[in-house]
Order: sequence, then structure tokens, then C-alpha cells
Amino acid sequence: MTKIFIFDTTLRDGEQSPGVNLNQLEKMEIAKQLERYGVDRMEVGFPASSKGDFNSVKMIADTIKNSSVTGLARAVKSDIDIAWDALKGAEEPCLHIFIATSPIHMTYKLKMTPEQVVNQAVEMVTYAKQKFPKVQWSAEDASRSDLPFLAQIVERVIDAGASVINIPDTVGYSTPEEYGKIFKYLTENVPNIDQVHLSCHCHNDLGLATANTLAAIENGATQVEGTINGIGERAGNVALEEVAVALKIREDFFQYKTGLNLVETKRTSDLVAHLTGMHVQANKAIVGRNAFAHESGIHQDGVLKHAETYEIITPEMVGVTSNTLFLGKHSGRHAFRDKIVELGYELSEEKVNEAFETFKELTDNKKEVTDDDIFTILMELQTDTTAVDKYELSMFQVQYSSMNIPTATVSLRTPSGEYVQTAKSGQGSVEALYGALEELVSEEPEVSDYQLSSVGRGTDALAEARVQLHINEQLVSGRGSAQDVIEASASAYLNAVNRYIIQKTTKATQKIN
Repeated sequence: MTKIFIFDTTLRDGEQSPGVNLNQLEKMEIAKQLERYGVDRMEVGFPASSKGDFNSVKMIADTIKNSSVTGLARAVKSDIDIAWDALKGAEEPCLHIFIATSPIHMTYKLKMTPEQVVNQAVEMVTYAKQKFPKVQWSAEDASRSDLPFLAQIVERVIDAGASVINIPDTVGYSTPEEYGKIFKYLTENVPNIDQVHLSCHCHNDLGLATANTLAAIENGATQVEGTINGIGERAGNVALEEVAVALKIREDFFQYKTGLNLVETKRTSDLVAHLTGMHVQANKAIVGRNAFAHESGIHQDGVLKHAETYEIITPEMVGVTSNTLFLGKHSGRHAFRDKIVELGYELSEEKVNEAFETFKELTDNKKEVTDDDIFTILMELQTDTTAVDKYELSMFQVQYSSMNIPTATVSLRTPSGEYVQTAKSGQGSVEALYGALEELVSEEPEVSDYQLSSVGRGTDALAEARVQLHINEQLVSGRGSAQDVIEASASAYLNAVNRYIIQKTTKATQKIN
């Protein structure tokens, strides 16, 4: 079987999703899990875009050993130089350089002639190859490019030293037949195409990303670019787990395989969903909550008699297991530490102790503590360690009954150390709570989205709240968990505000330096 290389861009293209703002520790947790998942290459940022992105890329490049770490760059020397400084400590540093090739992009965005685009691409690939052992070149908006021109520029950048050629469907415009024909055309009309891997990168604007990706593989692509859960700009990217499982289940048809450890699929999906705040829809293929649920009586009867009557994928293949009791109030620190390792986390002794104390508090109030509960506790530890003063919830109280208007009283400790308090009413408890918080913080946030879900089942389940706030024309997300839904909601709100403060403070410090 031919191997299909997996190029994950969750930390670059995926993080461009509106409202997603990961800190360095969160990016590192995702990178480590992608390494466990077995991705061949991970694109972890755009180093020249900001000092924060540079630092994140460098930290990951210096840490990850079993996957090639990649950074994005425009076809500009300064971008390439900055990317090299960030990536040079990687086991196999790789540069992903791009320039647009469609008539509409060249004319209106680049304001360059086709000949100028070719010369710029060749010059920058040649320059990048002097530093990087592996250079990937992308033809932005390739699916709307003229094929003879696309073949010409591909041949030239291969001669210049590119080792991977990426043909993205940047705006999700192609159909499977059209997209497959592009790869077929290039394999038949570029003389040196056998010297490189052909890569596909599909967006999902028309819901065709997975179908287009499979069509590309059938026509010569040997690398797939995508994200976990299909996150990304607009309608997102192709979901890597969908492609990988499709190739596995239908290997009789496709005759291709990936190097992914499919058992890590669900864990990877959950981690990305938790840290980005982007929920996976219940009926999402492979990793959705209902992916292995059967409600129809006919389906249930069939599955009970023989699972393959309605299940083409076993839950165990992608790491879906029953959520059973594993630790209780009498469990010790050693057992808890072992569970952290089992879940794939590496924590300092200080963080282990902090997580253990939270766990013990939870066992005093919750009858059953599950893997999901522990996972949520660990997520709460992934906060930015930047030495920035933040808002802290000192006290809250909500008065509510069917006969009275809900009123929330909130006390906060501000970043300056001052304690402030106010009370607000609203049509509901959360509205009253958020009205009070809005009055107490000075950043003037506006709630854009609010979601509440339970972690596990039962009336004693943890509540997990997610909120998106608009602050000074910037969209920031926050999350919080607690057994009380109001406390979880307050934590999520302040988490978002504090993330904004950290980002603003970090940018100001970078300008001074």
C-alpha cells in the first residue's frame, strides 16, 4: 500500500478560526498530542506574523522530536529568515512558502504579472533551500489557476529545490472531479514531478473537502493537509480523522494507508475541541457524540445481533470507550499521577498537586469521577503563566425565583488589586451575572456567544461554560468549569477577559523590547 503523509495545520490554519486564541501552553499540549497521534508533519504557526507566534513555533520546534515541525512564510526573504530563527532547533525544520497563482489573486491582490510571480517563487524557494532541509511550496488558490501556468511554475520551483508541492483549494470551490483532474494534469505535464510529494489542502465551503481530498489521493497526491475536527477559517478545512478512517475502512478500494495511530483519534479530537472552544457537532463523522449511537429500533436490534449490520467502524478503533468510574475519594496521589500519564499529560509536581487538590474537592461532592472529569480539571490548569495581574472572582450570589426578577451580586479583585462589587438584574440568571461582570471590568466586553454543557451524566456532573466576547473589535474566547452552572459561567467570562489582558500586555511588552 502507498503511504499518505499527514500534514496537520490545526495550530496554524485551524487557529485562524474566529474566536480561537490559544496560549503557548495550550499549543504545546496540542502539539504533543499530534505527535502521539502520529502526524508526519505539523504546521504550528506563522513566525513572522507576531512575536507570540514566533515564540510558540520556537518552543514547539525545540520540543517535538517525532514529527517534522513546519512554519508558514510568504515569498519574502524577511519571512523566511524569521521562520528559520524559530525552526532551526527542530529535528527536521520545514518551511511552507506560498504565493498566489490564480488570475484573480495575481491581478488584484499581488498586482503582479504571471512572469513576476514565477520569478518571485523561484527566487524565494532557492533562498529558503539554503537554510531549510525541506521546503514545501504552495500555489495559493491553485484550484482557480490556469493549468498550463500552474504546471510551468511547479516545474520551476521543483528545479529550485522544493521537495513538496501543495495544490490548495483555498476557497473551497472545486468539485471532486475538477480537483482530481488538477493532480492528474500535473503528474502528466510536469517532467520533474516525480522528485516531489504532491500535497492537497481542501477547504470545506461547499461541504466537499473530504471528497475532494480523496479525489486528489486517487490522482497522485501523497500528502494530505487538514485539521483535527475540520476547524479553520470560514467553513474550515478537511477533517484529518475523516480521511484517515475512510482510507482504513475502505482500504479494499483506495489501497492507501496513513501512519496515524487511530486509537488516539477521539482523545486528539477532544483536546482540540476543549482548548479551542469549538464544539464538535453531535452527528460529526468519526468523533461526534452520536457517531456510534443507534436510536432506531431496527438499528438497535441489528447491532445487538451483529455489530456490523449498522456499524462499519468499531468505537474502539478510534479510541471511543465506555466512561466508567476509575478514581474515587479514597484514591491516592500516586494513582492520580498515573492517570494523568495515562491521559497523555506531562505536568510539573506543582501542577500535579494543584490538580490533585481540585480532584479531591470534586470527589467530596461527586459520586462518580470519570476520565472526562479529570480531563476537564487538567484543561483548567492550561492557563497562561505570564506574570500579568488579572481579574479574580471574589464572591458571587444569584437570587432567583419564578416570582422575582433574577439579581446577581458579584465581587471582583481587579488587576490593580482593588476589590469592587455591584449587583445587576436580568431576564435570567446568566444575563444578570454577565451584566454585573460587564459593569465591574473596564474592558467593555460584549457577549458574542455563550454555550453551556455538562461533562458526563447525572445531576452531579460538572458544568462547562464557553463564552466569546468582543473587546475592542477583537473576538476572544474563554471557558470555565464547576459543579455549579453559574460559577462555571462566571469563570468562563473572566477567563476570556483575562486572555485579552494577557494578549494586550504581551504585545505592549514586545513593542518596548
